[in-house]
Amino acid sequence: MRTLVVACLAVLALAPGPTDLDSFMQQVLARRDDNWKKLQQYVLDEQEQARLSGPGDALVWGEKREYTWYVRDGYFVRSPVRINGITVSEADREKYESDFLNRARDRDNRAASRGIESNDPVAAAPADVQSLIRQTREPQFISSAYFLRFKFEPGHYAIVGREEIDNRDVLKIEYYPSRLFTDEPNTRTERRVRQTASKPSDDAYSEEMQRLMNKVSLVTLWVEPNQHQIVKYTFDNAGLDFLPLGWLARVSELKANMSMSEAFPGVWLPKRIDSSGSIVMAPGRFDIVYSLEYSGYREAQVSTKIRGAVR
Repeated sequence: MRTLVVACLAVLALAPGPTDLDSFMQQVLARRDDNWKKLQQYVLDEQEQARLSGPGDALVWGEKREYTWYVRDGYFVRSPVRINGITVSEADREKYESDFLNRARDRDNRAASRGIESNDPVAAAPADVQSLIRQTREPQFISSAYFLRFKFEPGHYAIVGREEIDNRDVLKIEYYPSRLFTDEPNTRTERRVRQTASKPSDDAYSEEMQRLMNKVSLVTLWVEPNQHQIVKYTFDNAGLDFLPLGWLARVSELKANMSMSEAFPGVWLPKRIDSSGSIVMAPGRFDIVYSLEYSGYREAQVSTKIRGAVR
């Protein structure tokens, strides 16, 4: 009986026109950017790992980096703590933080020059630290978590069941995108301005590649229904034989997933990102695995720098 109900809901979700599921997903996607703004004076730790293995699972390259994120001059700044187990020197840490902060400011300046406002603009001059933070753009660790910038697409969702994650009942929803890799109109215009010397056929080729990437992609989301909160999502991109240079290398098993945690009551923030892919070449198969883990969320009690406790 339950299988029949799920099947009926799936058919309803994929039917043309507005549905209750469409309305639900619109609220889910509208909420995804709210969390990091609720409690903006906090600190967190990050662990970044990457591994490239070759034929026979032989290690080709690997790296592990540990960071702390804290607020500096109104921006969330990434501060290095250790690289492959070796503690970063104070001088190197200061240089990294300064470079990171300068790049963040440059991004804001470029966005302002194009008339793009920050996520939560404040017209008046900041009166305190909290007001200053609210003027900044989305932190990089939030952007990394939502590496897929879902676009609301009515009629492209299907409820496929209910599951339990971290003792919470969640809805499992499949999303069949048609515009996930499609540029927005303003993005296409900017790209064409930058590529004035390109041939007309280049745009047609790019648009066809985007269409094919959308066609073979599947996103699965786990959503906490009461808070309209994405708890986890996975991305699968199978059947990439249409990619160029197939005679030289074949890309397969491109996957990624992201999970969130309730870092503070009612505040959901990134917990872990995992991605993996394989490339088959003449010497054999090469696999790459990349992960980001966020932990140790804690509210900052003072405005001074707080070093991480990443282990």
